[in-house]
Amino acid sequence: MPLEPVAQLAPALLDGGAGPAASLLGVSFREGYVGSVIAVSLYVSLTAVALSTLISVPAAVAIGLTEFPGKGFVKSVVNTGMGFPSVVVGLVVLFAVSNQGPLGSLELIFTREAMIMSQFVLATPPITAISLAAVSGVDDGVRDAARVLGGTRVDVALVVIKEARYGIATAVLAGFGRAISEVGSVLIVGGNITSADGISKTRTLTTAIQLEARQGRYETAMVLGAVLVALVLTVNAVVVRFGDRGVTG
Repeated sequence: MPLEPVAQLAPALLDGGAGPAASLLGVSFREGYVGSVIAVSLYVSLTAVALSTLISVPAAVAIGLTEFPGKGFVKSVVNTGMGFPSVVVGLVVLFAVSNQGPLGSLELIFTREAMIMSQFVLATPPITAISLAAVSGVDDGVRDAARVLGGTRVDVALVVIKEARYGIATAVLAGFGRAISEVGSVLIVGGNITSADGISKTRTLTTAIQLEARQGRYETAMVLGAVLVALVLTVNAVVVRFGDRGVTG
């Protein structure tokens, strides 16, 4: 997937990665550095969360609306997945894409695609668990009314999703927060790589902050941290706005 649409967001934040905001703080960035880091972060996290949502929400609806033996165990597994150690996930994905792994022939090691895989695994449990809680919290009367009116199972599921939309939006936000704030797994599978001219290949905001802080460039790390917080708050505001419109709509 191309990075150009995402990269267009970077100049609005720090004027292409070396703009007035950085100058006022006395921080020196290579041309395009911050913009490329933001673009990679958004590309990887948004892609992972989008793919996870396509799987997690239908799975949550299916589990929530279906009675089957072991349902409680499945819920426990989903909830337990929210606490997966990120470095362990990174190691598993690294093995999968390594030359000795089952996906070695695809040559995904130290690529954005491997980072997406890692963040997908991390984002899926919280999106599934919170969506499942939202679906399970829908009043049984809503489902019964849909059935009485002649609705099929798909119709009932759509009605339940509509009623649980705010909770599902919150789930997606939680998944995005888990993904974009991740350090350990993306560092393992991505390698924190930049090109010779300083443009990010697999470096994200979190791994850039970790590197800058480790090298004692605290001002740079703080600016990157502020950018990360601004991105999270922006997504949070969009999701809350969407949820509020859904509830009042």
